[in-house]
Amino acid sequence: MSTSWRGFASDNYAGAHPEVLDAIVRANAGHAVAYGEDDETARLADLVREHFGAQAEVFPALNGTGANVVALSAICRPWEAVICAETAHINVDEGGAPEKMAGLKLWTTPTVDGLLTPDAIDVHAVRSGDVHRSQQAVVTVTQSSELGTAYCPEQLGRLADHVHGLGMKVHLDGARLANAAAGLDVDLRAITTDVGIDILSLGGTKNGALGAEAVVVLDPGLAHAVPFLRKSSMQLASKMRFVSAQLCALLTDDLWRRNASHANAMAQRLLEGVKQIPGITIARRVDANAVFAYLPRDVTARLQQHYRFYEWDERTGEVRWMCSWDTTPADVDGFVAAISREMGA
Repeated sequence: MSTSWRGFASDNYAGAHPEVLDAIVRANAGHAVAYGEDDETARLADLVREHFGAQAEVFPALNGTGANVVALSAICRPWEAVICAETAHINVDEGGAPEKMAGLKLWTTPTVDGLLTPDAIDVHAVRSGDVHRSQQAVVTVTQSSELGTAYCPEQLGRLADHVHGLGMKVHLDGARLANAAAGLDVDLRAITTDVGIDILSLGGTKNGALGAEAVVVLDPGLAHAVPFLRKSSMQLASKMRFVSAQLCALLTDDLWRRNASHANAMAQRLLEGVKQIPGITIARRVDANAVFAYLPRDVTARLQQHYRFYEWDERTGEVRWMCSWDTTPADVDGFVAAISREMGA
């Protein structure tokens, strides 16, 4: 496939940012102690404390699914459950990993825009102490959501207060945390530490890493279990310095924000372009780097012969277009022109 080829299916399609690759090369010098006892991982711990607060502890992982499973397992005992939006990534796109690998029950609740509310959580915050029901222990929020929407700090703060008042913890799936923070124009701790998040998965791969994720523990009481869960969940990298080096690069000189801001800006450019095309209906607001729209089925089929993107809902014709750190204005404009041609045809 040509190196000039571009897709709008996933921000995982993008390559690694040059600054991340440079960091990997620098980390490749000489020998380093395995399993995280290395200088890069120590530096990452310092950077995470800078971004998330002095109490934050970081545990690099190999992929986002694994990071989520480890984080949720750190909270839940075998008889306990997770409350999440029915559109949450852990529910619809992780192959049943939370259930299969961690034995967790997922209590799912519908949302209008992918964002949980106290009322939505209360649907499942019932029957406490009932031996016949898996007991709710944690609420997981996805930031930004699978529908491209983002929680503002005030929403997250109210949600966390409500959840804590019910005796539960809050986990944040941060695969696109950088895109949410960039879109809200806040720092990372403003939508994590400062609003009461207890534990989160920190995404790097979608934002310019070659392959790097992490569990960040903000509630010190949860940290003791994570090293053991990470190992037993097959998420402990032996040559961890290469995972840590990537996250260090993203957290240095605001590379995480630069990459996410660019992806978000390209999504806005795409949004403005397709809004001008007769017959296109935008499905959802655009808070980060995803655009959702309704297309006629025949148009979708013809476009997919040249551009990869997902048909999000086959029943309604809703599609999802993702922009990445390396999406260019020319990529977007070419795609918009192709959509316009097919709609005209």
